[in-house]
Amino acid sequence: MEETTNSTETSVPETTELHWKSDKIDKLASALSKAQSEMKGAEKKSINPFFNSGYADLHTVIESSFPHLTNHGLSVIQGNESRPGEFFVTTMLLHESGQWIRSRLKMPVEKATPHSVGSAITYGRRYGLSAITGLAQYDDDGNVASQSKGITQNHAKTITTNQGA
Repeated sequence: MEETTNSTETSVPETTELHWKSDKIDKLASALSKAQSEMKGAEKKSINPFFNSGYADLHTVIESSFPHLTNHGLSVIQGNESRPGEFFVTTMLLHESGQWIRSRLKMPVEKATPHSVGSAITYGRRYGLSAITGLAQYDDDGNVASQSKGITQNHAKTITTNQGA
């Protein structure tokens, strides 16, 4: 990984097209293929009140992927990087052989507040992890996709009850 120095004398790792993966990824690809064959998808356990729709939160994406990744010698590292006017969440998928792939996602931050930055980190981690592992969300009650509003009242009650536990 190359490092560059910006004007504030802080080293910032650069992600270039040439540095998004290790030289070889054959062992990583084989292990990821096996892990993906076992992953069922992330259940939509949370509700977005603004759109009245269900989604799989970060915890659910982690629960749905990490056991299968670990069983095949894979692990994930996620980090953040901030530059003036830019915020990035980086996700690395590593294999026990030392092989790796990396994805860097530029995230918007609405305001310079801890809540806005925290939201950007959470969204970035969820999207990054889902993308790098190939994990999708699925409709857990079978009725969500057939509803015009996208989520049923029973589904919303179930989610609310589960979150309160």
